[in-house]
Amino acid sequence: MIDFLTSKGKTALLFAFVLVLGTSAFAQVSLTEALDGDLDGRADYTVFRPSNNTWYTRGSAGGYTTQTFGFANEDFPTPGDYDGDNKADLSVWRDANGTWYRINSSTNTFVVQPFGLSGDEAVGRDFDGDGKTDVAVARRTGGALIWYVLASTAGYSSQQWGFATDFTAPGDYDGDGKFDLAVQRPGASPTALGTFYVLKSGGGINVTTFGFSDDLFAPGDYDGDGKTDLAVIREGSTPTSPLTWYILGSLGGFTERTFGFTGSDLNVQNDYDADGKTDYAVWRNSDGNFYVLTAAGAFYNFQWGLPGDYPIASYDTH
Repeated sequence: MIDFLTSKGKTALLFAFVLVLGTSAFAQVSLTEALDGDLDGRADYTVFRPSNNTWYTRGSAGGYTTQTFGFANEDFPTPGDYDGDNKADLSVWRDANGTWYRINSSTNTFVVQPFGLSGDEAVGRDFDGDGKTDVAVARRTGGALIWYVLASTAGYSSQQWGFATDFTAPGDYDGDGKFDLAVQRPGASPTALGTFYVLKSGGGINVTTFGFSDDLFAPGDYDGDGKTDLAVIREGSTPTSPLTWYILGSLGGFTERTFGFTGSDLNVQNDYDADGKTDYAVWRNSDGNFYVLTAAGAFYNFQWGLPGDYPIASYDTH
């Protein structure tokens, strides 16, 4: 199904479609390629329309495409580069039968791949560092969080990492080109401190207390060093309250910035200007506009989509 909010229940938009990235910066490249269909190194503007099960993509280099794909009441969006051609592939995971459906951009081939069980969470990322998105699910069972990965090169693996009450937070935190298993663990109350636990693919564990339990996880490489930064977004108390972004850069810097509104905006952070850094960005349901604040400080908006659509770039929020 396509979950237009997040597993924490983002306030603005609850819809029927239950959905679930070039430079040398591995973390940002992977996130951008999942949304880049025209090979210009920039995330494209893509929305899914539940009323007709259609993906609408406006390429950052110009032009647009439409593709009917998936079902609003059954599928989670799982965009990625599954065939390794550096272009975004349309992909969904169907909870009802634990099956991945995608269209490989390199050959325009339709692929059906069973992996996972109903109730799992789709977490497709590049876990083996071969430049291809791997199918993967996280399963909450017996109080634990179990990750199951079918890597395109490394093959099948399973790993317990986290508790069933944790939120998934995968990213390339050590910059080795492989996504790491990671969770965001909430505290005892919404305003209690949260803790991130990262199992690095190269070995070792990072434990970092950052943000509140009720904050939204918004990963990206905001400082352009090739590593995923810890980033959270804090909603305000009213629909018109601003969203506040808190970034703990892997280079050691801390950034606090207000951008977007609590009641109308979904975060769609990505690299929209091909500088290798994640930009602050939101999609506003009330007017169907993307609003982007680049790492260089440039601000712009682009109208794409209609109220009730779902911005695909929001899939990586928890």
